[in-house]
Amino acid sequence: MTIDRGILALLEAKPGKGEELAAFLEQGRALAAAEEGTVTWYAFKVSDTTYGIFDTFENEEGRQAHLSGAIPAALANVGPDLLARDPDIRPVDVVAVK
Repeated sequence: MTIDRGILALLEAKPGKGEELAAFLEQGRALAAAEEGTVTWYAFKVSDTTYGIFDTFENEEGRQAHLSGAIPAALANVGPDLLARDPDIRPVDVVAVK
C-alpha cells in the first residue's frame, strides 16, 4: 500500500460551539470508515475553537470520492451553525509514512 496523498481540513468553531463541533467530528468517524478509498482519517483538536481533519489516500480517485462524499456534505449542513468561517481544505502530498 502506497499512501501518497491526503487532505488537511482546518475548522474554526464559533464561540461556544467547540464541543458541538467535536461531537460532530466524532460521528464522522463512522462515515469515514465506510469509505473504501480513505486509508486513514483523523479528527483533532488544536484549541477550544480550532479543530481539523486529516485523511490519507492511495490514489486520486479515493481522494476525490471523499471530497464528494458524505462527510463534506454533512459538514456543509452543520457549517452555518457551528463554524465561524468556511473550512480551510487543502489537498496535500504525503512525503513519508511510517
